[in-house]
Amino acid sequence: MPVVPLARRAGARTAVLAALTLAGTTLSGVSAVAAPVPGDNGDVKIHASTTASDNQRNDPKVCDFYLAAFNFGSGEKVNWTIQTQPEVPGGATRTGSFTADPTGKGRTAAVDLPNGQYKLTWLTDQAHGAGKFKVFKVDCPTSKPTTPVGGPPAGGGGIARGEAFTPVTGAAAVGLAAVAGTVWFRLRRRSDGAA
Repeated sequence: MPVVPLARRAGARTAVLAALTLAGTTLSGVSAVAAPVPGDNGDVKIHASTTASDNQRNDPKVCDFYLAAFNFGSGEKVNWTIQTQPEVPGGATRTGSFTADPTGKGRTAAVDLPNGQYKLTWLTDQAHGAGKFKVFKVDCPTSKPTTPVGGPPAGGGGIARGEAFTPVTGAAAVGLAAVAGTVWFRLRRRSDGAA
């Protein structure tokens, strides 16, 4: 049967072709995996105000905080936005940007937000896609001090205003007129001999 050697050769050729195809696919995939896509390799961390800026840990529950960036390209501009989570119309929102230094690091000034849950989203000028995000919580033990609204509480003293004297002055004038009228009327009757 002369057909058997021909079938063996075709099977051997198919096996060699499959092996070369697999090897070529693997080699072409190595170069794509080894070179990261520019703009998608950095990370932004939420740091409590007491955390060192070169520390790469993330603080998911903070009070006073700032943002620290790591592993960005030199000179890469990072735009960031913080919004309430879930998003609330008119809720607290902060935005900003910074440029990574030659070592790929960056830092913001202190960010001030009221207590609540927030979503940080960042996107670089070289990024592909919608950006990266983190969810964190601002939880201060006491509310941050605000200036009081309204007058002092009862017994709190304070400076009297002109508006406060108007009713008192009017009442005093009426009382004074009544007393003066009564005294005058009594004195007038006595001079006539009436009791």
